[in-house]
Amino acid sequence: MTRVKRGVIKNKRRKNILAKTKGYRNAKKSKKRQAKEAIFHAGTHAFNDRRKKKNDFRRLWQVRIGAALKPHDLSYSKFIKALKDKKIEIDRKILSELAKDNPETFSRIVEEVK
Repeated sequence: MTRVKRGVIKNKRRKNILAKTKGYRNAKKSKKRQAKEAIFHAGTHAFNDRRKKKNDFRRLWQVRIGAALKPHDLSYSKFIKALKDKKIEIDRKILSELAKDNPETFSRIVEEVK
């Protein structure tokens, strides 16, 4: 059987792993075994947080809409129910942008719903 020397490949692999952990603290940035573990955990959190981001934005939109409805003496839940009853199909993202950027347009929607 022929002899296989793996120095180059092994070093390349180690270099790639350590490149991914650039900026990490302590041994995670410089030791291969700990760096591999850190990459694994980071990937898990990244996967989960891509899903959490959607919830965070929906929460932000709800807070913005609720804050914009305070001067109109409406609660968020009553406003959303009234929108559904009137069959006005504007999603929360658009409503929150209107409340933030175009308050006059948002107030017209609120008057339409009342």
